[in-house]
Amino acid sequence: MAERISGYAARFTSETTIAGEFRELLAPGCFARTLRESPDVVMILDHDTGRVVGRTTAHTLNLREDSTGLWFELDPDPTTPSGQEAIGTVRRGDIRGCSFGFRVRAEEWRDGKNRLPLRIIKDVDLFEVTLTAFPAYGDTSATFRVATGNGTTERVKAKAEAAMKARGLAP
Repeated sequence: MAERISGYAARFTSETTIAGEFRELLAPGCFARTLRESPDVVMILDHDTGRVVGRTTAHTLNLREDSTGLWFELDPDPTTPSGQEAIGTVRRGDIRGCSFGFRVRAEEWRDGKNRLPLRIIKDVDLFEVTLTAFPAYGDTSATFRVATGNGTTERVKAKAEAAMKARGLAP
């Protein structure tokens, strides 16, 4: 049985305020190019590059963009301190959110009209996704599960749940 962590590292059209200076939201499709072209993305703990828990080139991190946002599935190594920390803190619910490290390639700015200006991110270079207790986007998610077999059943179930959420049929 494998211990897995999955969820949404980012969700589209969800607005947040960055440093009290501007509002920001992610446009659908903003990760598509980087997921096609990027040779490697790592998952780390709390933006700490010394605490790597997975990476796409090692096939321990799976990323995909769907209609909801940037979905991930992580197979952390329970024999490493960082893997143990990821499993333990997500399983207990101490960490329930995610963030991501990126460079903006394309954006659009809109006047706030009596509010903070709004930045719409249209395209990014994605470097990392991170498990964190303090995500900038509050509606990200990270959940723990024990997978049996090859994970096919879990992936099918996760895809079905994501589709239901996108249609407003599930919480």
